[in-house]
Amino acid sequence: MSPLRLATRGSRLAKWQAEWVAAALGGADLVIVETAGDRRVDVPLAEIGGQGVFVKEVQAAVLEGRADAAVHSAKDLPAVTAPGLVIAAIGARDDPRDALVGSRLAAIPSGGVVATGSARRRALLRDARPDLVFADLRGNIGTRLDKAGGFDAIVMAVAALRRLGLADRIAESLDPEVFVPQVGQGAIAVECRADDAAAVARVVALDDAPTRVAVTAERAFLAELGGGCTLPVGAYATVAGRDVTLRAFLADEDERTVVRHLSRGDDPVALGVAAARALLEAVG
Repeated sequence: MSPLRLATRGSRLAKWQAEWVAAALGGADLVIVETAGDRRVDVPLAEIGGQGVFVKEVQAAVLEGRADAAVHSAKDLPAVTAPGLVIAAIGARDDPRDALVGSRLAAIPSGGVVATGSARRRALLRDARPDLVFADLRGNIGTRLDKAGGFDAIVMAVAALRRLGLADRIAESLDPEVFVPQVGQGAIAVECRADDAAAVARVVALDDAPTRVAVTAERAFLAELGGGCTLPVGAYATVAGRDVTLRAFLADEDERTVVRHLSRGDDPVALGVAAARALLEAVG
């Protein structure tokens, strides 16, 4: 059986993820793809398309037959799967938390500057510390860490730092029950063409059932908010047997009013939809 061709971004973290999938499959060839998000690192993500800017070109490689599967950080995927593709596997989730690099939250001085390109992270930090000032920060993991010294703290994903052997840079890992992660954060998703049964059959062996259920609830929440939603949002689901607990939040446009929702149930899609509707009603 010939090795699968895995499309991936060319960043160090993206290649780590693709190589993890390749190893789990017993070998695969990487197809490196540059995305709009990689090319335009000087522009805020919201200005170049927001969610999806790191995946569209990778997905195109699969749809056009240049690759058999695409490997993504699940948090980069739009909530609605692109036509012609299917998420064949979601690997076991790594640590979903956000991390502060440079300082613990309580140790940042009043009026301190925290750098992040994420509206979600800004809204949650403002909710915890209204005195903080924010600066934009984009780029790959190494670029952001190189710039960390210019701020009181920067915010990064724990999983990303762990995967690259940089966990020692973490000053504090933030409680996901309060500092709600991005949908899918910490999980790796693998997409295949919906009509490529052979590729799907090989990739599906990587699927982790509890992670699949959790991410399904989170993605249902995001999908119900609408593909055009640019408000700061987050959702984090945990699974115990058939029981799913979903923590979600939605903030207003100025990132200063945060509304939270906690719900439990056994249907991840229904749970995500209901959480989104409750928060939309609360925020108005």
